[in-house]
Amino acid sequence: MKATMGHDHHHGHNHQHGHGHDHGHSHAHGHHHHAPTDFGRAFAIGVALNLAFVIVEAAAGLWTNSLALLADAGHNLSDVLGLILAWVAVELAKRAPTARRTYGLRKGTILASLANAATLIFAIGAIAWEAVRRFSDPQPIEAGPVMVVAAIGVAINTGTALMFMKGSKGDLNIRGAFLHMAADAAVSAGVIVAALVMSVTSWVWIDPVVSLVIVLVILLGTWGLLRDSLDLALDAAPRDIDPTAVRAWLESLPGVTEVHDLHIWALSTTETALTAHITRPEGDDGDTFLHEACSGLNNKFRIGHATLQVERGGAVDCRLAPAHVV
Repeated sequence: MKATMGHDHHHGHNHQHGHGHDHGHSHAHGHHHHAPTDFGRAFAIGVALNLAFVIVEAAAGLWTNSLALLADAGHNLSDVLGLILAWVAVELAKRAPTARRTYGLRKGTILASLANAATLIFAIGAIAWEAVRRFSDPQPIEAGPVMVVAAIGVAINTGTALMFMKGSKGDLNIRGAFLHMAADAAVSAGVIVAALVMSVTSWVWIDPVVSLVIVLVILLGTWGLLRDSLDLALDAAPRDIDPTAVRAWLESLPGVTEVHDLHIWALSTTETALTAHITRPEGDDGDTFLHEACSGLNNKFRIGHATLQVERGGAVDCRLAPAHVV
């Protein structure tokens, strides 16, 4: 799985360019060991179960004349589309790079998590709007059928969410899928609570109140997904990597006097790349330094695709050395 390569060319004016990377090894350490293939089955089961549930829920909504069930079926359908989006991104990320798409389609996983965060926010808005509308126009509901259908929803969505739970920590795209399913389980649980309380007390306002509480819970969960997805889409360093620590480690390597033009960004929701210029006046150990530096970046920080340019320093200043130059 680990392939390391390095080359360095000596140019007329004492420049040495090195390129070393450990392909695919970035998810072989710590909590990053979830290869996308792990979740193919989870996605297939999740999509199938949730599609079946949408059909059952829509039919039950028509049968009981329950707007709540029909609305929830629509919301669940949008979440099935979210699951499919995440799944497609995972499959596309496995595609080999081409001459034009030199990174392959890995970044699709970041775009999918961003789209999932956006659709979750949109769903929250729709639920909140419906809840506010119901305050002024409370709807009595048929508690029995509604609770049975919602209970099935809780079971299916909790089961699906649990399948994605182990990957949701280190992969934003999987976290998007997990949050969609967890949000659905929360909504269905809320429907049960509201139906139960309403059947006992006949307080019709309990339904919209529970809806708004659920909206708040989902919003808190989605906010982090939206922020992190936006960060990765804008090529920020992933949240679990400290750029200051990476810089300090590179500066501590033997013979290194200075590090500049350091960039750390996400290739996908599980893989990280780095480029840096390293000033090393006395470096004459060829590729050894590059191999060790790239290997260290991979093992210590899970940065699996590092490209380092080694410079001697001296008369010719590097154009990219100033901190404000990107």
